[in-house]
Amino acid sequence: MNTFKIEVKETLSRIIEIEAISEDEAYFKVKEMYRNEEIVLDENDFVETDFIEIED
Repeated sequence: MNTFKIEVKETLSRIIEIEAISEDEAYFKVKEMYRNEEIVLDENDFVETDFIEIED
């Protein structure tokens, strides 16, 4: 029997609307919210699953 490596990759995605002075500030605010676990993606944010064979 052979052994194979298959990567399973799930994509989660959510659009966050936020007020900010600039796009850079909005990006920073959302990134900080994510780091502080104020934004936690879950099964409701599921987009797709990919299966990829990994070559050695």
